[in-house]
Amino acid sequence: MNILDILKEEHREVIALFDEANRTEAEDDRLREIAQEIATKLSMHLTLEERLVYPRLKAGAEDEDDKVDVFEAYTEHTGAKNLLKMIETGRKPDEQFKAEVQVLGENVKHHAKEEESTLFGLARKELDDDELEEIGEAWLKAKQRAQRASSNGRQVHRPRKKSSGSRTKRKVSRR
Repeated sequence: MNILDILKEEHREVIALFDEANRTEAEDDRLREIAQEIATKLSMHLTLEERLVYPRLKAGAEDEDDKVDVFEAYTEHTGAKNLLKMIETGRKPDEQFKAEVQVLGENVKHHAKEEESTLFGLARKELDDDELEEIGEAWLKAKQRAQRASSNGRQVHRPRKKSSGSRTKRKVSRR
């Protein structure tokens, strides 16, 4: 499946969840459930996009505007991750929680619209149909692996790179 079709479909799914959250009362526990579903889907989406899509676009971007567009997308992801941290606290939903979900939703909607109008064009220019299909297949496989690991109760962590320098022990302060 073409990666651009996958991205568009996932954008629509998470935007529908944000719309549902907007229709939910601030104190309704369902809001927390919707926010958790958003966080799960969005975290996976951001991670896979940064691992499988953006590096290819960055490597292929030849002119300054294209490079800026790719770096803008990375920057928008950073903003979304920071907002995600706010709603992943597990606290009881209230007006502030709902506002945080709404702000995240506005940012994601903006990002999806911009991505589909600029980065999709760059992807079509820089990647051929086979490459778009290859990235799509890698996306689906990575998503399936993560979902299997999650359903088995394991958290999925990316391996840490070993530093080439000497290791130093860090003191852990206990407060």
